[in-house]
Amino acid sequence: MALTYQQCLRAVGVVLASDSVPTIVGEAGIGKSALVADLAHQRHAKLFTTVVSLVEKGDLVIPVPPLTKESFIQTKHYGQLADVQFGYSHTLVALIRYAEAHPDEEIIWFLDEFNRGSQAVQSELMNLVLQRQINTLLLPKQVHLILAENPDTTMQGFQHSHYGVTPGDAAIADRTTRLVLQADTPTWLAWARVQVNGQPRIDPLVTAYLTENPTDLFTAPTGDEEGADLQPTPRAWARVSRLLRELDRQDLLQNTAIVQELLRGNLGLTVGTAFAGYVHTKRPTITVEQVYTQDGTVGRFRALNPAQQQRLLSQCVAAQHDWPLTTSEYAERFTQLLMLCAPDGQFALGREIAQQDGLLEALHDQVDATTAVAQLYSVLTQIGKRGSQIEV
Repeated sequence: MALTYQQCLRAVGVVLASDSVPTIVGEAGIGKSALVADLAHQRHAKLFTTVVSLVEKGDLVIPVPPLTKESFIQTKHYGQLADVQFGYSHTLVALIRYAEAHPDEEIIWFLDEFNRGSQAVQSELMNLVLQRQINTLLLPKQVHLILAENPDTTMQGFQHSHYGVTPGDAAIADRTTRLVLQADTPTWLAWARVQVNGQPRIDPLVTAYLTENPTDLFTAPTGDEEGADLQPTPRAWARVSRLLRELDRQDLLQNTAIVQELLRGNLGLTVGTAFAGYVHTKRPTITVEQVYTQDGTVGRFRALNPAQQQRLLSQCVAAQHDWPLTTSEYAERFTQLLMLCAPDGQFALGREIAQQDGLLEALHDQVDATTAVAQLYSVLTQIGKRGSQIEV
């Protein structure tokens, strides 16, 4: 049985508490790395990550000559190792040094894409996972290992998996606890809406679309057809969010061809085309910056449909850090556009302003000092009274 993100997060914690090694199995891009990062954050643990699929045999324990005596490090409790600036050797040096400098702090070593490494590399890791030892080097007790794997055809429920993996040794499978992670749209959306540096982690266009189309968060690739299309994953949606913000910054969201090609290149033809259409419908063709800085904004605003007008002014409300409505010129332009909105849109925007922490109070404080702010506050008061009468 597969676990949701939150269930898997808790299960991994249980496995670690029982002094065992968890193996998280899930499709590429589903959120395994994000889950381990969240776990490390929750536990205040130092996280080290190694992508096993990028490692060659010997990277872990074989140094590269020539070496000088300065290349060898003698640790106080865990044996001798050579500091070679590549692969596992350097990771181990950093990990051991951190352990000795922070003996009471938990460390998580995340071995990602474990079963995409070669059989030789996996064999090289056997003592690390099973015995916590590599030659004379002992892993500190505070180090927890977590593995992540892509599905393979030997796993129940993944008989049609298409990943190029090397099934793990039976000893590894027997000594670790396999936890299957599935796509979990509600949890991902909650994570996506968390504010970071004054804005949601994921662009609101993405979260709004996936709220309406939750099954488009993730589609497992089958690999049955040659040249199969790209499929959406949580990781792909995160890239799309960054693309949307960069397109907005460069004022390219109006360029349908570029937007559509970028979205298809991350989400595949079907979902990419659908989301491009959604962006074209929902995204106003005016940015917040253009609202306040460009001539002709009022005429362009009139040409938008009511939903686009409301969404644009909603973005203005959310952009108080850069475009505060307590500033005269911004208050004047916002009031001008607000009065062009439909009555229900005005009331919705009034409620948004009231729900912004301290914004309404800040406007009230400026009433006597700034005419434009006083006018905006008066308009909002009238809208609020009208809405209250309608609700009653």
